[in-house]
Amino acid sequence: MDHTAPFPGPTPGPHMLPATAHSYLERSATSLRDAITARDVPTRYACAHVAALCAAAALLAAKARPAPRARRQKNAWVLLAEVAPELSEWASFFAAGAAKRAAAEAGSTRAVTEREADDLVRDADRFLAVIEQALGLVPHASVA
Repeated sequence: MDHTAPFPGPTPGPHMLPATAHSYLERSATSLRDAITARDVPTRYACAHVAALCAAAALLAAKARPAPRARRQKNAWVLLAEVAPELSEWASFFAAGAAKRAAAEAGSTRAVTEREADDLVRDADRFLAVIEQALGLVPHASVA
C-alpha cells in the first residue's frame, strides 16, 4: 500500500475539522494503545482493527456527505473507498479482517495468530498516520 500518496483537493486545517472527527481520532489512538498493551492475541487483533475503524470514521466524519435516505446503508470500509478512493486499498484490507475481528471479540482463541495480531497493530498504526495526514494533521509518532 502506498503510504505517502498525496491526497487530492484541499485539506482542512485541524481547527476546521468537526468535533466528531477529533473524537474518533482519540478513540483510534486509545484502541491502538489497548492493542499494544493487550496480553492476549484475540484482544490485540480486535483492538487494532477497532483502531483502524475509528480512524476511518474520523475521515468519514470530516469528508462524507449524508446520502439520501432511500439509499442502502453501507459499512465504513465501503464508504471510505467511495469518499477517499486513494484509500480503497486500505479499506479492502481492513474489510477483509472484519470477520476475524468478530471471531476474536467473540472469544475465539484460534481466530488469529500472534503474527496476524502483531501485523495488524503495525498496519493500524500506519493507517492512523495516513488518516491524520489526510485530515491535515501532523501524523503521530509511530507507536507500533
